[in-house]
This record gives sequence, structure tokens and C-alpha cells, in this order.
Amino acid sequence: MALIFVFFLFTILFWAAYEQKGASLNLFAKDLVRTEIFGMRFPSSFLQSCTPLFVIMLAPIFSVLWVKLGKRQPSSPVKFTLGLLFIGLAYVLLVPAAAMTAYGKISPLWLVGLYFLEVIGEMCLSPVGLSTVTKLAPVKLVGIMMGVWFLAAAFGSKLAGYLSGFYVPQSGTLVKTLWSHRCGSVDFRRVAGAADSES
Repeated sequence: MALIFVFFLFTILFWAAYEQKGASLNLFAKDLVRTEIFGMRFPSSFLQSCTPLFVIMLAPIFSVLWVKLGKRQPSSPVKFTLGLLFIGLAYVLLVPAAAMTAYGKISPLWLVGLYFLEVIGEMCLSPVGLSTVTKLAPVKLVGIMMGVWFLAAAFGSKLAGYLSGFYVPQSGTLVKTLWSHRCGSVDFRRVAGAADSES
């Protein structure tokens, strides 16, 4: 039961990061990403189609991979860890991208790469999560534990919405400063200037 609780907490964190694509990352794309290809502009929301496309592409690859590996495939906890690792790498990829927004809009390929890594993480974590819960839960509590697993996803989505509330799309300067702060470089004069203009 204690292990299920640990899975529960990390599942919340995974989905909180994963679901940023429909919230803060979409605003990030709208404000700070060049939404054009071959000279043709497109809505920033079009980048949301990358996730289902990657799911369709990668799902059969991963299913074949696990079958091919057979007993040599990673254990469920290792797959779970890989899922967290890849979603972490996805946001590490955003660090230099966010820093570059201080000099202008960036290529959409940065977000495409982020979504690709996120989906790899989803392929490792999501399919095995429910299976792991059913294996670890006491027989009499399997149904409840399955509900708890889906509750973790719901809490993750709620946390994603809460975290997205810290994004300030009305102030491009403040947004860039916020992301630069996450990269380890803050220009406090720009923050003060943005705050003064907001007030």
C-alpha cells in the first residue's frame, strides 16, 4: 500500500507537468514561438496536434518493443521511473528555448521536441501504471485502488491548472523574465519595469 501511495504522488506530478501543453505551454507558443512554416502562419493551438500524432506513432512501437523484450523488459517501477525521467528531460529542453525568447520568438521545433519527449514518458508510465496498481493492491481493494489511480490523474490536471495560473500572457517582458528566472538568470530591473507597467 505504501508503494501505491508513492506511485500516487509521482503520478500527480507527472500529469501536472504533462497537462501544461493545453495551458501555459499553449500560451507560451502563442506569445513566444514563431507560428509559421514555409512562410505560412498557423494558430499556436495547431501544435497541440503533435501529442496525439506522437501517441499514434509511438504506441505500436512501444507495444512491439515490450513484446520483443519479453522477460528482459524493464520492471514496472523502472518503466515508471523512465516516464518521470523523460518528462523531466522535456522541460530541460525548454530551458535554453526559454532563455532564447529574450531575443525574440523561437522555432516551434522546440515545443515539438518537448511534446515528443513527453509522449515517450507517457508510453512508459501511463500503460503500466494501472497494471502496477492492480498487482500491488490487496485483492479486496483492487477496484478502489484503480479509482485512486484515476484520481491521481485528476489531481494532476487540477495542479496543472493551478500552476498555469502563474503564467502572465499580458506582459511579454514579465513572461520572459519569469522563464529566465527558471533558467537561473534574472534581470530584476525588467521585473520591476514590468510590474510598474502592470500597475
